[in-house]
Amino acid sequence: MRYSANLGFLFTELSLPDAVRAAKDAGFDAVECHFPYDTPVADLRAALDETGLPMLALNTWPGDRAAGEFGLCALPDRRNDARAEITRAVDYAAAAGINSVHVMAGRTDGGAQAEACFVDNLRFACDAATAKNLGILIEPINTRDVPGYHLSGTDHAERILDAVNHDSLRIMFDCYHMQIMQGDLAQSIERLLPKIGHIQIAAIPGRGEPDAGEIAYPWLMTRLAQSGYDGHIGAEYKPRADGDTQAGLGWLAAFRAALATGTQS
Repeated sequence: MRYSANLGFLFTELSLPDAVRAAKDAGFDAVECHFPYDTPVADLRAALDETGLPMLALNTWPGDRAAGEFGLCALPDRRNDARAEITRAVDYAAAAGINSVHVMAGRTDGGAQAEACFVDNLRFACDAATAKNLGILIEPINTRDVPGYHLSGTDHAERILDAVNHDSLRIMFDCYHMQIMQGDLAQSIERLLPKIGHIQIAAIPGRGEPDAGEIAYPWLMTRLAQSGYDGHIGAEYKPRADGDTQAGLGWLAAFRAALATGTQS
């Protein structure tokens, strides 16, 4: 199993290029990020080339977080802003050599206009991404942490994939969010495997390192390997030790050892 460091939460005391280097030194196989736009794309590309790590994904800009925005792409009154941010994300990803763009829906009333807007913007995103050999991801996010988020379950994500009907669109399955919203992770992932573009992990509760809490991740990683999942597992968690990523990295070697020996507890 290959693991990716999400640099939105890990090694955040460093610049993004230095965080890439730290992830390489820590033994990760890849990286991903949230919002890299303040980093000159040439600097990020240089760090990726230097380390040989692929960067799997970035997010579209979420909007005004202070005003409660958490994505723009399902907001009918922000359609132009959403498409500008999709274009910016696709252009940045292509220039940096990043594989995919996660298109953030945002908080909505859950109505038909919001759904139609999200589908239309995803079609726009898929066309833009395909032109640059990129993928597009959508992520169901739990409504405990983000009340009102437009997309919060995998059934809804499947309906969106059907509506958009584009080969470049896949689901980002975050085990943290989906354990909160629906549980039954192994069965859900196995059923959805052809539609999944990336999987992420974190502990529940607390969203810390994945070696604690209610999910037996070593067992789940073994089950995923047996199911044929050959993608990366994104470590998108918040370090428990006051943001000290290095202090909590023991799980990485432990998970690899458990998978190698077949330990499932």
